[in-house]
Amino acid sequence: MANTLRLGIAGLGTVGVGVIKIIQQHAELLEARSGCKIVISAISARSKNKDRGIDISNYAWEDNSVDLAARDDVDVFLELIGGDSGPAKAAVEAAIAAGKHVVTANKAMLALHGQNLALAAEAADVNLRFEAAVAGGIPIIKSLTESLAANKIIRIMGVMNGTCNYILTRMESAKLPYKTVFEEANQLGYLEADPNLDVGGIDAAHKLVLLSSIAFGTQVNFAGAELEGIGQITIEDIDHARDMGFRIKLLGLAQMTDAGLEQSMRPSLVPATSPLAQLEGGTNMVVVEGDSVEQIVLRGAGAGEGPTASAVMGDVMDIARGIKIPVFGQPASSLKPVKAARASNKAAFCLRLNLVDTPGVMAQISTELANAGVSIDRMRQFSHNDTSAPVMIVTHPTERTAVEAAFDAISALKVTTQAPLMLGIVDV
Repeated sequence: MANTLRLGIAGLGTVGVGVIKIIQQHAELLEARSGCKIVISAISARSKNKDRGIDISNYAWEDNSVDLAARDDVDVFLELIGGDSGPAKAAVEAAIAAGKHVVTANKAMLALHGQNLALAAEAADVNLRFEAAVAGGIPIIKSLTESLAANKIIRIMGVMNGTCNYILTRMESAKLPYKTVFEEANQLGYLEADPNLDVGGIDAAHKLVLLSSIAFGTQVNFAGAELEGIGQITIEDIDHARDMGFRIKLLGLAQMTDAGLEQSMRPSLVPATSPLAQLEGGTNMVVVEGDSVEQIVLRGAGAGEGPTASAVMGDVMDIARGIKIPVFGQPASSLKPVKAARASNKAAFCLRLNLVDTPGVMAQISTELANAGVSIDRMRQFSHNDTSAPVMIVTHPTERTAVEAAFDAISALKVTTQAPLMLGIVDV
């Protein structure tokens, strides 16, 4: 490794600015810890003259990120543009082709193109690192690829989208409806340009499938992930869940089964006493279960300038130290294509039904649940008006497909005043 490591930074948004601040403020610390002087050679962004609150006058400017990636004075290309394809993907491919190491925070690009990019990087004998792409400042990629590398991973789960966690916890603490908190989050700049990436579970699922690939030695399979967002969650659901000893979280879960790889991102109930239930605001948490280490819980800031820039620089520091690890923890050529599987393990479910308040309706519901093989553990009816009676039913452990079949039958009865909601209860 040369005495100086030269960076090219594409994208000067929140994360790019955070990276430059770290390099400008901690140059001596970085050199002492890496044994290498880390400098910025050139940068690229949409606008050269925008006021970003930092001095960039000493860095060469490129209008085109692909040109930046190919510069002779760049050893490591930092892709902080975003987007699953377009300029970001083209620049990363150009950097790899030019023999440059790459550090990226782009989970969408890797979730869709990670296998091909990993093959290209390893063929070119360069690093492709992405700690910042998953859970912000939490070192989950390093934990899986290094510290937990000797474990057979049993299960990964967690809260991986801070915006959704903010919305759900804010609804609960302020007693505000979803639409109000959604608009509040948008005004605060928490939502993506396409809000469905957040509230639809897509952003979090991008992160989950990257972790799955490392944990289970499989090719990234975003298409195989089951997604459900938080748009149906009401303040009443949150209150009723709390009364029954649970909290609602947008929860990712991945595990390998005999049927294939289960990957889901959906609203779920977790026990109110669990670490996941205690998670407030924009914080993320990832839980890893390994056969030797048992359960590990990692918690921290899932986004933001400082935490994400810290993760980017952690990857840069590893490159400066001469550390090289396969992109997904083992050679990309050895990653296996995997069959997507639906959740097969039996679990308890909480069902929210807003029923027409007429005699005999509950008996019809019980009959359809029984016909589908779903047994009721407990049930609670909450205060209701003249036309609608909200009911929460907790089932005994059963298969998700059985509950879905019961829901289809219940919908056909036309005895509900709004779409029913099914929330899996996750044992953590």
